Amino acid sequence: MSTLITNIGELVTNDAGSNDAGTGRPDTAPSADLLGIRTGAALVIEDGTVAWIGDAATAPAADERHDVGGRAVTPGFVDSHSHLVFAGDRGAEFAARMAGESYAAGGIRTTVAATRAASDDQLTAGVAHQVAQMRRQGTTCVEIKSGYGLSVDDEARALRIARGFTAETTFLGAHVVPPEYAADPAGYVDLVTGPMLVAAAPYARWIDAFCERGAFDVDQARAVLAAGAAAGLRGRLHANQLGAGGGVLLACELGLAAVDHCTFLTDADVAALASSGTVATLLPGVEFSTRQPYPDARRLLDAGVRVALASDCNPGSCYTSSLPFCIALAVREMGMTPSEALHAATAGGAAALDRHDVGRLVPGARADLVVLDAPSHLHLAYRPGMPLVRAVYRAGVPL
Repeated sequence: MSTLITNIGELVTNDAGSNDAGTGRPDTAPSADLLGIRTGAALVIEDGTVAWIGDAATAPAADERHDVGGRAVTPGFVDSHSHLVFAGDRGAEFAARMAGESYAAGGIRTTVAATRAASDDQLTAGVAHQVAQMRRQGTTCVEIKSGYGLSVDDEARALRIARGFTAETTFLGAHVVPPEYAADPAGYVDLVTGPMLVAAAPYARWIDAFCERGAFDVDQARAVLAAGAAAGLRGRLHANQLGAGGGVLLACELGLAAVDHCTFLTDADVAALASSGTVATLLPGVEFSTRQPYPDARRLLDAGVRVALASDCNPGSCYTSSLPFCIALAVREMGMTPSEALHAATAGGAAALDRHDVGRLVPGARADLVVLDAPSHLHLAYRPGMPLVRAVYRAGVPL
């Protein structure tokens, strides 16, 4: 079965010779250079992949024809950082922050207690609900972490549930030290790198750690990542969210695929990111929800760092899964142009997941695409908060 998508107002392909989000070019150096924009174009989907892209006037015949009425078409969003396996609610914690209390990582333990008490069916239904919301907002590829179980059985359970929704699953046993190990953090690291890893690895592609004050230090994070690598898991890291520290340099030293948050960076951090190729995943929804300073995306882009945007959807520090919202925040608060922000939420997210089949629309790529109820991608930042996602296709199937 083949499908022709035609009457496209603006087609964003991200086919500009590179998946690097860091170009440093403002929109005055045309965004088509970054986004591979085509006008008067059409595309053909066959067997779940993009089979053809070219001028609409020369489009081949197809079994079905979808006229999008002059609307813009972009690649599906790639959300490379989310925490969707959880139970409970932390709205009161959010209200307290808005009343002036500072954010700290300790609230994670509240969600751990609720998640441990939830049934498999309750957790699965919660993930299904969150993923459905993501799909409606244009996210077609999502990474999901564990990290709210913090016991051998609960971490393996979280990853098993997550694997039912995505292949991009991340073992985050090193999220925080649970209460039962409060007096023995070294013993908890031994658990994470031993029995917990053995139980979790069959359901995970990635391993992660929260390298931050109140969580795990650089040496502990290094031990966790080394154990994961020995078990065949690729590494990523939470780092430099609450203050400067050694996490970003550790991620670059180890050649991790991505290091996430990157809110507080030294010049040495930026230089290491630029030279290592490790993707800096920025999570502006967190800063919106915690009143922390926003990361300086402009500084990273101008240094040649690869940048991704992701939601960090979680019940505590950022309860949003909307990448259009994150794009608007990145443009308004982080110095990104609209084209850079869209690229970071598509091709940048794909780079953070070591994926080449998503985040762009080129022949052979998975046919993940978003039809915007707008003539141009600029409206994602120009009209924040509006329901601009008109239609979503994942592997060629309308959702």
